[in-house]
Amino acid sequence: MSIDLIVNAFVTIIVMFDPPGLAAIFLGLTTGMTRSQRMQVALRGTVTAAAILAVFAIAGASLLGLLGISLGAFRIAGGVLLFWIAFEMIFEKRHERQEKSAERAITKDHISNVSVFPLAIPLIAGPGAISAVILLAGSFYAPVERAGLIGVIIVASVVLFAFLVIADRIDRFLGDTGRTILTRLLGVILAALSVQFVVDGIKQAFVTV
Repeated sequence: MSIDLIVNAFVTIIVMFDPPGLAAIFLGLTTGMTRSQRMQVALRGTVTAAAILAVFAIAGASLLGLLGISLGAFRIAGGVLLFWIAFEMIFEKRHERQEKSAERAITKDHISNVSVFPLAIPLIAGPGAISAVILLAGSFYAPVERAGLIGVIIVASVVLFAFLVIADRIDRFLGDTGRTILTRLLGVILAALSVQFVVDGIKQAFVTV
């Protein structure tokens, strides 16, 4: 298991999480809560999301096999999906869409359930993050390597949790301009990674034909 593979997995997952952008949304979701309550929501949300992503890291490829979908085809489709998310990040569309999802959830669900929906699903473990994890799992074949991927998910979730705990400080430090710049930079990185997924998928599809 190469260091490059681990680093690539970590960067992909942390970019999908978009901690700076999610921190601002988290503040909106937890308006009126004490610091202790916010920490509980952040912990429950990140743990739930990490568990969901770990399940897809382990069983995602098997699920694709049952559906008759090749990994190459999923790499191409997943790469296109991630590229669209990157496009939204660069042009500030994703943040707007996530805020609307959060607003709808607050009006329908009690505040105690915010940690599961919409924080864990779909703001953290959304379609993009799930697709990314399944794509990454295709490069972690052995059980030990798959355990390494789960470890990466846990570490990325810990980083995200730290961002959520100090969300108010980060938001004050970055401001609207700083948050926008950082989110766009993360979007550019994700766009490059998504193109690589598509290229790898095309290569794999031609090899298996």
